[in-house]
Amino acid sequence: MKNIYDDDAFFQAYANMTRSKDGLKSAGEWHQLQPLFPDLTGKKVLDLGCGYGWHCGYSVKMGAVEVLGIDGSYKMIEKAKQINQDERIKYRVCDIMEYEYPKNEYDFVVSNLVLHYIADLKEVYKKVYNTLKADGCFIFNIEHPCFTAGVNQDWIYDGNGKALYWAIDDYFYTGKRETNFLGKSVTKQHHTLTQILNTLLQCGFNIEAVVEAMPQECMLTIPEMQDEMRRPMMLLVKARKSS
Repeated sequence: MKNIYDDDAFFQAYANMTRSKDGLKSAGEWHQLQPLFPDLTGKKVLDLGCGYGWHCGYSVKMGAVEVLGIDGSYKMIEKAKQINQDERIKYRVCDIMEYEYPKNEYDFVVSNLVLHYIADLKEVYKKVYNTLKADGCFIFNIEHPCFTAGVNQDWIYDGNGKALYWAIDDYFYTGKRETNFLGKSVTKQHHTLTQILNTLLQCGFNIEAVVEAMPQECMLTIPEMQDEMRRPMMLLVKARKSS
């Protein structure tokens, strides 16, 4: 199935987003995600759904000796090769459910804003656990259940277009959610908080941090960031494979 990010209009809209143009410094969650990264000196890293390769580039700056970034979009991988190129980074067009996940291969696995497209989180967790070395670290950023359970994943507005509140419905009915993103109909997967966290424990991980993303105070002057204090949009999790 064609990846929606390979649609020309959709990809161009994505490319025009501030976080796409300016990288990690313009990602509202980066100030909370960055501290979760482990020491990467001499480490091997796997980036699941690498997009433009920002986390691949950051990993080599932090001392990683080998990084593999995989993404199901050809356009994403081509862009990553252009703007986050390094001899220590390899990129591959590959769906994260189809990657072979070699056993005990990586010290660190990162996944940013990808898992809410995956129906079977447990299967992903098992694959990641398998490919991590003992004491390996797994960090991911997933859309928060409050966000994915939001009605049309948008605010409820008054007649003047003012955002009144964020309505949540069918929270415990997990699975597909159709939403409009960048002018296109996009299928996401809603998971409850219980599913996201307890399934990690069931797969053998130890959870080290759970963070609900919120913008830095300096970003609150940006109009589109002001409403981000009213409900969480992203959930950041750090887990570790037992040694």
